[in-house]
Amino acid sequence: QVQLVESGGGFVQAGGSLRLSCTASGTIWNINAMGWYRQAPGKQRDLVAAISGGGSTDYADSVKGRFTISRDNAKKTVYLQMNSLNPEDTAVYYCNAGWGTVAARKGRYWGQGTQVTVSS
Repeated sequence: QVQLVESGGGFVQAGGSLRLSCTASGTIWNINAMGWYRQAPGKQRDLVAAISGGGSTDYADSVKGRFTISRDNAKKTVYLQMNSLNPEDTAVYYCNAGWGTVAARKGRYWGQGTQVTVSS
């Protein structure tokens, strides 16, 4: 099994920044793609950003130019730098991991989620 532990969520005013981190442990040879999904109350869980096994990245249109996903393979960690946050970014953010891609399809493994709240 793969365990994903997220950190970095919190409360921020509109226009501010946050950086989320997700560190993988366990049978990490089962994963090479990681990403972030988010879910607001009453809405479905949608892709925010992902980085594939080959290093390519995907972003939701709503976050392009504001969010950046990156990873440190040595630390088994993926990051999501979020800038110019707005209230529509308020959601629980979930780390997701799998093989090949977590953009075209959700990966097998999920973190517990971290709350991001942006005030206007």
